[in-house]
This record gives sequence, structure tokens and C-alpha cells, in this order.
Amino acid sequence: MASEHFTGERPGWGEDFDYDESRHLAAYLYARGLAAGKTVLDAGCGEGFGTAILPAAAESVLGVDYSSAAIAACNKKWNEPNLSFRQLDLTEPGAFDQQFDLVLNFQVLEHIEDEPPFLQGLKARVKPGGTLMLTTPNILKSFSENPYHVREYTAEQLRALLGKVFSEVKLVGMHGNAKVTAFDAGREKAVKRILRLDPLGIRNLLPQSLINFAFAKLSVVVRRSARDHAGGEDKIRPNDFEVRVGNLDQALDLVALCKP
Repeated sequence: MASEHFTGERPGWGEDFDYDESRHLAAYLYARGLAAGKTVLDAGCGEGFGTAILPAAAESVLGVDYSSAAIAACNKKWNEPNLSFRQLDLTEPGAFDQQFDLVLNFQVLEHIEDEPPFLQGLKARVKPGGTLMLTTPNILKSFSENPYHVREYTAEQLRALLGKVFSEVKLVGMHGNAKVTAFDAGREKAVKRILRLDPLGIRNLLPQSLINFAFAKLSVVVRRSARDHAGGEDKIRPNDFEVRVGNLDQALDLVALCKP
């Protein structure tokens, strides 16, 4: 169980959330292939369950997150000689000016109100010749409302945004297999069933705290319903996802590989 109160938004919660965790871990497994012998910054590491797979390949790994509770959990759970964690708000890094061969920023951009300064801050952490790998949901494949997301992007919107900051931007996509597709179909069906209960959009008038509470509770309901729709007990694993070139409109997540 994670150290912070359950939100239904951050991965790392075990039962019922194997889809979310595996989709997240699939990005880390891809990143591990880029990290061999390199210094790595995981910018927005959360509970560190993805960060922890990188030290086996990398020279060194530093995970940072704005949440002191998340970093405390990381320091308690993960112990490798070339792995460390630090509490840091990337929007206000202060004296932190270290640079890395590979900077990871997974599922963070959609939470950022003012993107250009944030992206400039990530760019400043990348060594000359290094790479930023960034992931964010593809809005064309989003069917639920997430109160924690400021905005989501199409591939072209993301390319245009990143192109203003980075000299080179390559976009690939995170795709799922048939098992993932069936689970997502179940999630979408469950979400639409819930939204039909509020045809006037009264939910949008509720206090944010109540919206967040309802989102957390309903996230469990949706995933259990999706599992029933997909056929029951077969859990989704990281190898049910694949990062590949092309067909970006159908990608679950957009994956950007950027040069400074």
C-alpha cells in the first residue's frame, strides 16, 4: 500500500490496479533499454516502483518527486548502491543543477498548468547529447474524466509543444495487446454507465475535494467492472504493452524522445 492517501490516480496500489501499474512499468522497461551505462534522472518518480528497475542497467539513478511522503516510501523500500531519491519540486528546483545522460518524465506533463517553464527545467537537466523520455496520455484514447489532469494532448499538439523547447522530438506510442483492448473496452463501458447518472453535469459544480473523493472510489468500481468484462482473473502484465512506431492516434500513451 502506498504512503499517501488513495487517489485512484497514481499507480502503485496493487490489487485491481495491475492494468495501471503494468502500463506504467512498460515505459520503464523500455527506458531500461536506453539507460545502459548512463546516468539517469527519474523526474516525478512517485513511489519508485518503476525507478527501482533501472539501476540494474544504469551507471546511477536519481529519483525525484515533489511529494515528501513518496520519497520517504522510496527510501524505505528501495536500496541499491547506485540508486538514490530526493524530494524536489521540479517547477522550483532551486540550486539543483545536476545534468544526466537520460532524463525520464512519465505521466507528469498532463498535471502541469504552465508547461514551457517546466519543459525548460527538464531540458536543463539533460546533458548535451543526452535524451529526455517523456510519456503522457493520448487524449484521443481517453474516455474518463480525471480531476488531476490539467490537459491532455494529441500527438501533433505534443510535438508542437515539445518542438518549442527541444531541437529534436521523436514520437512513438505505447500500445496494448488484445487483453488490454478488452480491459479498456470494459473500462469505457463502466465509465459511460456512471456518467449517464449525471446527464446535466452537476458533478462539475461539486467542491474539488468531493470530486476527488468520488474519483478515487469510482476508480476501483470501474476497474473491477472492466476485469469482469474482459473475462475475469487473468491479470495484465507489462509485456501486454509495447512501445512502437506509428499509428499514434491509437496509442494509449504518447512517448516522446527529445534531444536538447
